[in-house]
Amino acid sequence: MARMDLGTAAPEPYKAFRQADGAIRTGPLDAGLRELVKIRASQLNGCVYCVDMHTREARSLGERQDRLDQLPVWEESELFDAKERAALAYTDAVTRGPQVPQPLWDELCARVPDEAERGHLVVQVALINALNRLGVPLEMKPARTAD
Repeated sequence: MARMDLGTAAPEPYKAFRQADGAIRTGPLDAGLRELVKIRASQLNGCVYCVDMHTREARSLGERQDRLDQLPVWEESELFDAKERAALAYTDAVTRGPQVPQPLWDELCARVPDEAERGHLVVQVALINALNRLGVPLEMKPARTAD
């Protein structure tokens, strides 16, 4: 059990996080890419709750298991295209950073040329990092399943 239920303890701020997520979901960012960056940031941040939730969502969107298996080593994997690789590199930099080197930013701009889509990606990476910083210290755990 988590240390605290934010929906009860801080309902208005928690609602704002959910509204931001909803706004990203209705934007131009591809749903599969959206889930990949959520999973990747959550892996780096050690948020088991978010890794579990977003891998489930990615699979429900049709994401292949082999790509999810190789996500922790995406840099060595041949399963991710150039756009995904640029988004994952950006995610890694911000999550570890927050500095983003200019060459990495230039590559992201080249691979995600639509500014609205890129803007939604930037907000998504920031939001999942913020959510991880709630989930980890609050020790949020996924529900146990009988697989």
